[in-house]
Amino acid sequence: MSDEFIEYVMELFGPFGTVGARRMFGGHGVYLDGLMFAIVSEDMLYLKADEMNRAEFEQADCEIFGYARKGKRATLGFFRAPEDAMESPELMLPWARTAYAAALRTNAKKQVAERVQAAGNIAQPRPEAKARAARSAKPANKQAPQNARAAKPAGKKTANKKTARQAKTVKRGKRK
Repeated sequence: MSDEFIEYVMELFGPFGTVGARRMFGGHGVYLDGLMFAIVSEDMLYLKADEMNRAEFEQADCEIFGYARKGKRATLGFFRAPEDAMESPELMLPWARTAYAAALRTNAKKQVAERVQAAGNIAQPRPEAKARAARSAKPANKQAPQNARAAKPAGKKTANKKTARQAKTVKRGKRK
């Protein structure tokens, strides 16, 4: 990929704002305010698309960005910039705006999904906590053993704190 083409792309996006490019995966990502809205690969410019602006790219006969992955063709949500838009910054400006709007929408969806997932993780106890709670919980239908002491009435002191029990005889020695 030529550095001249990257410089040309930066000039095309000049009226749109302070745009930067970073190397990534054999190409460049094009960013505005930290959000990637375009890709430069093999001296071609691809702009971000989503369900809201995809029809614009399809009507302009723009091809979708694709690459080989594990012997198959994978595609991303980026379409090649229209030929006429590559001629001047003024013609590129509406395409840059629609691509950036798609990037904003995609980013907003990701943030909502992350918040929902984080909220779900907080509301749901971890599996080990569920198992611990299940082990310590007593079944509701289990009755107290017959020989268990009766609970003391609340607020009353008993005269003799020691309860009288009969001593059990313990046999010591070998069993036969």
